[in-house]
Amino acid sequence: MKGDLHLLTARDAVEAIVGGSLSSEALVEACLSRIAETDATLRAWAHLDAKAALEQAREMDRVRKSGRATGKLHGVPIGLKDIIDTTGVPCERGSALYEGRVPVRNATIADRLIEAGAVVMGKTKTTELAFVHPTDTTNPHDPARSPGGSSSGSAAAVAAHQVPLAIGSQTGGSVIRPASFCGIYGLKPTRGMISRQGVLQTSTTLDHLGTFGRTLEDAALLADVISGYDPADDASLPRPRPDFLAGVLAEAPVEPTVAWLDFPFHDLMDDDAREGMEAVLEALGTRVERLPVADTLAGLAEVHITIHEYEFCHHLAEPLAANWDKLSATLQPVVERGRAISDGQYQDALEVRQSAMVFFAQLYNDFDAIIEPAATGEAPLISSGETGDPIFCRLASFAGLPSLTLPILVGENGMPIGVQLIGGREEDARLLRTASWVQNVLKNAE
Repeated sequence: MKGDLHLLTARDAVEAIVGGSLSSEALVEACLSRIAETDATLRAWAHLDAKAALEQAREMDRVRKSGRATGKLHGVPIGLKDIIDTTGVPCERGSALYEGRVPVRNATIADRLIEAGAVVMGKTKTTELAFVHPTDTTNPHDPARSPGGSSSGSAAAVAAHQVPLAIGSQTGGSVIRPASFCGIYGLKPTRGMISRQGVLQTSTTLDHLGTFGRTLEDAALLADVISGYDPADDASLPRPRPDFLAGVLAEAPVEPTVAWLDFPFHDLMDDDAREGMEAVLEALGTRVERLPVADTLAGLAEVHITIHEYEFCHHLAEPLAANWDKLSATLQPVVERGRAISDGQYQDALEVRQSAMVFFAQLYNDFDAIIEPAATGEAPLISSGETGDPIFCRLASFAGLPSLTLPILVGENGMPIGVQLIGGREEDARLLRTASWVQNVLKNAE
């Protein structure tokens, strides 16, 4: 098994390390070997410190051997998106604006990972300021294709078996879409479940953190570890959290009911994605209800863009103004567009968001989840200069709803396409329980 240690899931690795049949050092060495073997092409890492990772691993092994308490991720390697601060480790946010930046304190989630015994391997690449300009990371299934953005490196590293777990962020579609393109599980919990303190702020209204794993259980376990109340984040929910992993492992007391909202932008799906989604809906049968969509609901994607671009320009106003020439030609017109949004337009967009949240709260009285494509189709070619359209992910980001990607479909070029499920606010465990049910139904339908 020694040569295959990098294939272990996080849950299996924790069990083996805590049980004494595997050392964290051996697992980290295997992951480092895998990175050395694949990263010249993949280019998933912005900063990797092999020496520090091995030192962390040896310390976790000493802790276990001493009989002291072990953590939920004891000795397990993990990658953090390069917008998450860790003390003494470069965090350059994918941008020349922050070249040479080294934080002097940890983000809250970094402290929670340390408490859980995780081994932080380094920082995974992100698009410029976690927005539109692509990084040079490639897709593990086809180096000519994009891994998605903005959590490019996190999704690619997990899919390539470089690490079993990674953390990303989502303001539009930056967890769900990369997970879809890379063929792994992506989980974006309800806004406020995971603290954003110490993470680059691009939109205080829309920014979320999320997790990547090669199993749904792993993505949920990581969410359990990093969630929790933090008064340093105004959006943080000051109350108990759902148990994410327990949600995955639970059986639904009754068969869930899933809504398919017939958005006009479903026309943007590629033929293979559309055919795949129809096959999924057919397999779920009578448990899916197709609902028409009012024009106001269909327009939420545009309202999301208004909030995102306005807040991006205001939160980062000073560095953007002082370093205009360092911005990519991709980002500059987006900033100019955001600056043109008036305060009144922004306030109107926030009011629409509040109304949408009321609508969705009522919708989930009747449905366990909304089912959507995770992306328009397969990952785009890198030569296109695009990381993919986030249109199908904007809904969950806009309303702060939990969402996840299930790696179920395969496109005409053999590339993965994910199926997205969106749950009710603070009903993350219910969403994960529904996701397990969906997977079982589809497996039995094969």
